[in-house]
Amino acid sequence: MPRYALKVEYHGGPFAGWQRQADQPSVQGKIEAALARLEPRAHTIAAAGRTDAGVHALAQVAHCDMEKAWDPFRLSEALNYHLKPDPVAIVACAAVDGDWHARFSALERRYVFRLLMRRAPATHAAGLVWQVSHGLDVAAMRAGAAHLLGRHDFTTFRSSICQAASPVKTLDTLEIEAVESPGGPEIHFDIRARSFLHNQVRSFVGTLERVGSGAWAPEDVKAALQARNRAACGPVCPPQGLYLAGVTYPDDPFA
Repeated sequence: MPRYALKVEYHGGPFAGWQRQADQPSVQGKIEAALARLEPRAHTIAAAGRTDAGVHALAQVAHCDMEKAWDPFRLSEALNYHLKPDPVAIVACAAVDGDWHARFSALERRYVFRLLMRRAPATHAAGLVWQVSHGLDVAAMRAGAAHLLGRHDFTTFRSSICQAASPVKTLDTLEIEAVESPGGPEIHFDIRARSFLHNQVRSFVGTLERVGSGAWAPEDVKAALQARNRAACGPVCPPQGLYLAGVTYPDDPFA
């Protein structure tokens, strides 16, 4: 069966997450339903990562198997037609080899987190940022983040329901930048690794916000990491500021 890679953008607000669920809307379920409109049968797609409820994607990657050979552009156009009006879009589509896998072929995942600092309620950015009403010390947050880089046991920063076989992961990048947006000052976190634990990014950001506010010292992040205890983690921040921003493969199927 011909296999196709799909680059998917979505607003996570209306969904219970990426993964198909029997009684709640999911991104996977919406795409599989659209595929069934093109080839009437049960479809199962695989993704590079399973985003939680409320988490967005700028460039999620999934793959699907079709019975007939489709022109990739026509397949993406047909899927987008049947995905309306849901906030899900196929922004690119490419034919790939039958052994190519959206999850297992990936070398790196990249997440971006947006944090808005303003007292007035967000309007245009509502549901797209985590909003705090106070300023944050970016230099202190960077100092705290430095303790997280590299290969560690991240038990402190994994959800209690995480299903990963091991808490040991390698964090390649955690960059923190102050950005002036039309809606007010934001802090953006750019986080990259081959793979992540459940709630790892939100645990990082929630903990580093405590550092930026002055409630934690940067060295407290190191102590929390070394504790290997979920109770040592700072607050887990809400999902609406988190975006799956990209997935890297040995050969970019969309190039």
